[in-house]
Amino acid sequence: MEKRLLLLLGLFLSSFGGSSSFGSETLRGFADLRFVLEPSDTTVMRGGLLQLDCQARSVQGAPLVAWRKDGVLLSALVDERRQQLNNGTLLVREVIHSRHHQGDEGGYQCLAWLEGVGAIVSRTAKVTVLGPVRVAVAMSTVSAYVGDTTLLRCDVIGEPTPVIRWQKDRRDIVLDPAGRAVALPSGALQFSRVQPSDAAAYRCLAEDPAEARTSTDTVLRVLPGPRSLVFLQRPSPVAALEGRDAVFECSASGYPAPSFLWTKAGSAINTRSERFALLGGSNLLIRGVRLEDAGVYRCTALNGHRNISASCELSVLAPPRFLKAPANRYAYESTDVEMECAVTGSPPPTVRWAKNGDMVVPSDYFRILDGGNLQILGLVKSDEGFYQCMAENAAGNAQVAAQLILREPGKLEKNLQHPNTAQPAHLVPSSSALPSAPCDLVPVLVSSRSVRLAWRPPEETHGKVQGYTVYFSEEGINRERSVSTSHSASSPLTVDGLKPEQPYVFRVVAYNDLGSGASSATISVTTKPECKHQLSTEGNPTRMNSEPLVYRRACCLQSAESAGHSYRFEGLRKFTQYKVRILPYNQYGLGESAGDLVLRTLSDVPSSAPQNISLEVLSSRSIKVCWLPPPADSQNGFITGYSIRHRKTGRRGDHETIEPNNLWYLFTGLDRGSQYSFQVSAMTVNGSGPPSEWHAAETPENDLDESQVPDQPSSLHVRPLATSIIVSWTPPLSHNIVVRGYIIGYGVGSPYAETVRVDSKQRYYSIDNLEPSSHYVISLKSFNNAGEGVPLYESAVTRAATDPSDPLDEDLLHLFDSFPTPIPESSTPMIPPVGVQALPLTPDSVRVSWADNSISKNQKSSEQCFYTVKWMVSYSTSGKYKTTDTTALSHTVTGLKPNTMYEFAVMVTKGRKSSTWSMTTHATTYETAPSSAPKDLTVISREGKPRAALISWQPPAEANGKITGYILFYTVDRNAPIDTWFMEAIGADRLTHQVADLSPDTTYHFRIQAKNSRGVGPLSEPVLFRTPKDPPQRRPWHPLHVLSYVFYNSSPADLPMGHLHPPPKNGLLVIVVVSVGALAVVTVVIVALICTRRSSDQQRKGRAARRSCGPPDLWIHHEEMELKSIEKPGGSAPSVCESPIQSHPEISPVGHGLSESHTGSKSRDGDDVSSSIATLEHPLAARRPTRTKLLMPMDPQPSNPGK
Repeated sequence: MEKRLLLLLGLFLSSFGGSSSFGSETLRGFADLRFVLEPSDTTVMRGGLLQLDCQARSVQGAPLVAWRKDGVLLSALVDERRQQLNNGTLLVREVIHSRHHQGDEGGYQCLAWLEGVGAIVSRTAKVTVLGPVRVAVAMSTVSAYVGDTTLLRCDVIGEPTPVIRWQKDRRDIVLDPAGRAVALPSGALQFSRVQPSDAAAYRCLAEDPAEARTSTDTVLRVLPGPRSLVFLQRPSPVAALEGRDAVFECSASGYPAPSFLWTKAGSAINTRSERFALLGGSNLLIRGVRLEDAGVYRCTALNGHRNISASCELSVLAPPRFLKAPANRYAYESTDVEMECAVTGSPPPTVRWAKNGDMVVPSDYFRILDGGNLQILGLVKSDEGFYQCMAENAAGNAQVAAQLILREPGKLEKNLQHPNTAQPAHLVPSSSALPSAPCDLVPVLVSSRSVRLAWRPPEETHGKVQGYTVYFSEEGINRERSVSTSHSASSPLTVDGLKPEQPYVFRVVAYNDLGSGASSATISVTTKPECKHQLSTEGNPTRMNSEPLVYRRACCLQSAESAGHSYRFEGLRKFTQYKVRILPYNQYGLGESAGDLVLRTLSDVPSSAPQNISLEVLSSRSIKVCWLPPPADSQNGFITGYSIRHRKTGRRGDHETIEPNNLWYLFTGLDRGSQYSFQVSAMTVNGSGPPSEWHAAETPENDLDESQVPDQPSSLHVRPLATSIIVSWTPPLSHNIVVRGYIIGYGVGSPYAETVRVDSKQRYYSIDNLEPSSHYVISLKSFNNAGEGVPLYESAVTRAATDPSDPLDEDLLHLFDSFPTPIPESSTPMIPPVGVQALPLTPDSVRVSWADNSISKNQKSSEQCFYTVKWMVSYSTSGKYKTTDTTALSHTVTGLKPNTMYEFAVMVTKGRKSSTWSMTTHATTYETAPSSAPKDLTVISREGKPRAALISWQPPAEANGKITGYILFYTVDRNAPIDTWFMEAIGADRLTHQVADLSPDTTYHFRIQAKNSRGVGPLSEPVLFRTPKDPPQRRPWHPLHVLSYVFYNSSPADLPMGHLHPPPKNGLLVIVVVSVGALAVVTVVIVALICTRRSSDQQRKGRAARRSCGPPDLWIHHEEMELKSIEKPGGSAPSVCESPIQSHPEISPVGHGLSESHTGSKSRDGDDVSSSIATLEHPLAARRPTRTKLLMPMDPQPSNPGK
């Protein structure tokens, strides 16, 4: 009894932390390494600063801190933008988006470790870099009836989801949750009880901290009249975080206006309660979502005539929460240990384990049980360290850590206080006090997964044997496990959980109350092959010779024992037939079986998703989805159908389609130029299994053209062998024409001897049964329903039959062989990836996929291989390749330019070997709206047209597609909203435009934007232009003006402004004008002389002549420059004696010494006539030598006969 107390005391002391003496060994304490501050999820702008905080502590000193990104230590990646501070904080400057090579987005973890003890990692912090925002409206025009409900949709794509606001006629709308217009979480704008005043142009604006985008206008038209009840928006599934608000969108249109009723599980929901309310009169708002709120909700619209309803499901997300956390513990080598971890969350979290910061890979000795516990079998010294239970679901992730310390097995030591000293006494029993080795260890029964052992007790027990421990391990593996029994008798012991057809090594040790004794000799036992079927049954025991029988239930080579009436088998396969045989046995041996029982386990939902899902875009409005059933061992029953869920990218919710018989389904009626995602799940009578991953495809804007034959294939390559030629090719460069397939022609000297047709997706073909050492000509052409295209030719000479084979040829044959043979030598060069295909996904991304035949199916390799993808703009002479690495057989290349053809190639690297680059494939990214404005906007005035302006520009640098036109804006108020500017549409083939009817002397601002089939681009910067002033009124030129200018050499500066402009500078014109003027003067003089001679004959008519010959309108005194007004006699008519000079309305004669009194008087006698003529002759004669007077017209007034 005393010895047992000592043993219990020793074990009790071992459970305490700290450091204490225990026998000859010092018990190490736990390090208590933990995180004080863990990094949190962060969203950062491109070009901004990223800061992630992390702090860790330990009782054994300050731990070291490092950072990981997506599982890779950042210390191994050189980047000057990153800096780790002394407190563990990580800083990343000038953050890069993922569309660039190796962006800063991803999962970040903080790693803290103690030298020689272990390490732990923090939770994963998701870093999101604000990406580009894309916004579009579903329809350009929406019609609604008065009093009805209508919905204006706004599709927004951005990460994270941008903030959406709406504008009416380019003015912001102030929304009231209780008003008629409400903005829904999906971005849509809902109007209730539509009024005529709601008719307007609406647009949505999506904003995030980095940028803002504006959609095109949606015009809302309000119509009168009755209408039937229909759904505008059916409710779609919603996933909400616990404690957040959730909104189910549901709206309907009809007359009379419908009312809405929401129910859950058949019970009506009180929408006037504290937690439930109607948003916009129809949408269900749930405040502070709880876990019990999860379920199916039904929206019912009622208007008195009919009812319509639709259902949706609410999923409540709750981050992981630990119910049981692993605890620090001690353990012995060769024993098994199980570390507890129970987690709750919604959806149920995925549990992973990490050891010293590295993920634990489940194996034969590290098992993650269904509940999340970690079981370690056969502990060894290297298993010491920190273990972390890491839980993650859609709502978040969390971790908790514990430390495991191992002690050496084999000795049970006592730790006592000596009665006469305070120092502990270390009592180690000698081998003479321990049991000797057990004898005759033999296997009694061997099955595929268990071995039953028997042995004889040790010859020397040195006291009572307390029990036995059986140690076993796989042959060749140093990790040893143990199974103990407390029976003192040497009864048989069954070791379970073994592998089929695997050799194991066993030994047994006896122990008494002082410790473990010597070990028996080892034996080697090989388990039996695995049985394909299992089952369980019940039986009734009988008696033989008055002793109870023990039943053995055998299924093939599986066996189990039971002393009762029944036995339950665990871990069987679902929907599997098992055969059971019951055999009684006792100490004398086995009895006879009553026969085999054939039973089958029940069916269940499939445990895996359908395989090989592929999408084929057949037209701009249809996509074909194909798949294969789940693996046979995971169907768990008869497949009764398939559930296909699909959704349009950018919209919430999805739609479900059931296909019971086929392995494909054709979706029609899709939107053009839209991306759709699909996932497929298999169904049994028990329900649906897990869905596949989402697979995406995009419908083109327009259907491919089949009115013309396809173009020539872009390349053709041949590789001759002895009796075959391997042909490979790439499709035509034009992706706008349908290709139904390819025609391969070949023959000796002519490509038309034999032909074969292959599918349009095929890129390889092997021409077999050829003659060695022969010259073959190969042709390749594509075809469709319109006919056959232009062929491409190539020639090759097959090898001689005696030529040695090339190992690379065997690799190429794997492309066409369903059962490839392994490569015989490890030094064989690697072949590049084959079947490289590039599929554009968005305007800036292309998905590249390929197949790898460098390792055959039967070849196993421990080396990790990865693939390098390179790409550049096709046919670029100066461009450089960009590369990225991946371990998957596909990669999505992002950050590409829209509407640009790229070429892609792939290379595989395994260990230190790399293949050559694969064949190049091409893909053209989709178009998108221009991302830059037209360049070099210039505005100039038109000569002679002061009210017109000539505008010129150059196309935008980033057109992102074919330009379909330009929009010119101009205004006099630069700060006015753009929708108030004058706008003119211009064709795509013009780079100049004239704007007329402008106001003179006015400042205008001009802007221009380009557009293509996907939308309009940004506006250019405003250009300032001021129209010229209106020119002054110009009088017509007269020869006398020129004459006066020539003879008197008057300067234009001396002439009155607006009446005489400088003469033309053309000399010939001046000479002509002067000659005409001189001839006119001579004519005037001659006429004047004739009139003078005839004056004596007309003496009696002088008075009338004088009345009719009035003085000129204006006189200009050349010396004093004074204007004199002359009164005109009223009612006078021109006289026949009037001279040309006197009758000219713009010329007035000037007298050399004529005073004002003489000018203003009216003579009534006959001498006045001669005086007037003399006055005329005198200045004309005097002007020639002196040039003292200048004749000038000054604002001539036309004669008015009415005066």
